[in-house]
Amino acid sequence: MPCPSSCPPGLLALMAPGLALIATFSLPSQAGDRRALPVEKPPGVKGRTLILLDVNTKSPVRIISENFLSLQLDPSIIHDGWLDFLSSRRLVTLARGLAPAFLRFAGKRTDFLQFHNVKNPAKSRGGPGPDYYLKNYEDARSLDKLYNFADCSGLHLIFALNALRRNPNNSWNSSNALSLLKYSASKKYNISWELGNEPNNYRTLMGRSVNGSQLGKDYTQLRSLLQLIRTYSRAHLYGPSIGRPRKNVIAFLEGFMKVAGGTVDAVTWQHYYIDGRVAKVTDFLKTRLLDTLSDQIRKIQKVVNTYTPGKKIWLEGVGMTSAGGMNNLSDSYAAGFLWLNTLGLLASQGIDVVVRHSFLDHGHNHLVDQNFNPLPDYWLSLLYKRLIGPKVLAIHVAGLQRKPRPGRVIRDKLRIYAHCTSYHNHNYVRGSITLYIINLHRSRKKIKLAGTLRDKIVHQYLLQPYGKDGLHSKSVQLNGQPLAMVDDGTLPELKPRPLRAGRTLVIPPLTMSFYVVKNVNALACRYR
Repeated sequence: MPCPSSCPPGLLALMAPGLALIATFSLPSQAGDRRALPVEKPPGVKGRTLILLDVNTKSPVRIISENFLSLQLDPSIIHDGWLDFLSSRRLVTLARGLAPAFLRFAGKRTDFLQFHNVKNPAKSRGGPGPDYYLKNYEDARSLDKLYNFADCSGLHLIFALNALRRNPNNSWNSSNALSLLKYSASKKYNISWELGNEPNNYRTLMGRSVNGSQLGKDYTQLRSLLQLIRTYSRAHLYGPSIGRPRKNVIAFLEGFMKVAGGTVDAVTWQHYYIDGRVAKVTDFLKTRLLDTLSDQIRKIQKVVNTYTPGKKIWLEGVGMTSAGGMNNLSDSYAAGFLWLNTLGLLASQGIDVVVRHSFLDHGHNHLVDQNFNPLPDYWLSLLYKRLIGPKVLAIHVAGLQRKPRPGRVIRDKLRIYAHCTSYHNHNYVRGSITLYIINLHRSRKKIKLAGTLRDKIVHQYLLQPYGKDGLHSKSVQLNGQPLAMVDDGTLPELKPRPLRAGRTLVIPPLTMSFYVVKNVNALACRYR
């Protein structure tokens, strides 16, 4: 099946501007560390904070996947009509901008979908009308459209199979999955696989539960199926895609890891920060909310390292809010604070991949709206892909400040991460470093680059809301210029603002920004 005209052949094999290794280190120097930074105040120093910043350029503290920032499509979009809209040239252009990445096809409807190798299941089966089948069946044509979209966009497809087809003894009934696998193999589709979505919630969804040990056996069964099909004998398998790691979910994960820890290529879980039905814009500015992810990471890592030390861990299905999000909140500029901090925190903690739910039109957590217009988090993700490489660097910070008021710690609201600049960005020579900074303060902050970064030329990429809606805005500006697609096949040029060597960085209030420090010749960043 041909790609839209803007998609060159074989694009899947190319590596588009990629994720920079997040040399990440938030101003909270360690997750959970609440001690104030040791500061010496020279005589006569007055005024607001001046932060001195340096980066360890000798070696990275983490190396994450080139596909670190990845995407999810929810199967609920199937009811919009056979997935034909995925052939849109505009949509392919937007997706290609975020390559290389995984494209995970999964969500709540995963465990209700059935595959039928026919072109029109409603006509072939009779009975309920076509809308029923479009909502509950993944037919061959839809799978073709989905794979072609991923291929043209330079994304690697991960397909989650229905895990709720059960035999009387509660074991997994793999007959329908086998039909899908055989069809995909006949088309030589390069796909990785999962089984189910948030299996710890099956009792709520269907009144039927599957425990961790049983799901582990099901994954072992799926691995055996894959090995019987030559095309997928070495395919990657990910799971169990559990929900938030509360006590019962941790028990579920332990049961799964005992049985199938060695079967999966990465262990996956999901996270949503806020109940979307009650969210307010001020919620996105709360430092306690930004830090909730740290505890989850520790819980997941503890279980995984107990059973399979060193196994890769992914955060799948991450969204700013649950319940589909809220209009003018989870799809606004304000939601970007959570999203960018999530990227920084996960990379600094060694989480290999994060999958954003959703790329397109699922509630109000998406990157692209139903009219194929990019939202603020899309532009934030595009900047991240263009500037950030997979090597994460440690930063060193010191501040000169007045005595803080009780209960207020400056580093909580100013978060700084550092990476080697993306090797795919040919505007910068190898050895350059990219900082990204979140300022949650309602006042500007000043940062002076020190040590290896002193007196270097810096390129600024300052992302701010555009228009009168402020933090609620669905449009953004880069260095004062509004961002918009040039046409359906062209993304805008992301132009930096050069700053003279040695200039103090001035971070405006309630903003997100990237700074490329050029020609540092960082040893950690010279080689891939």
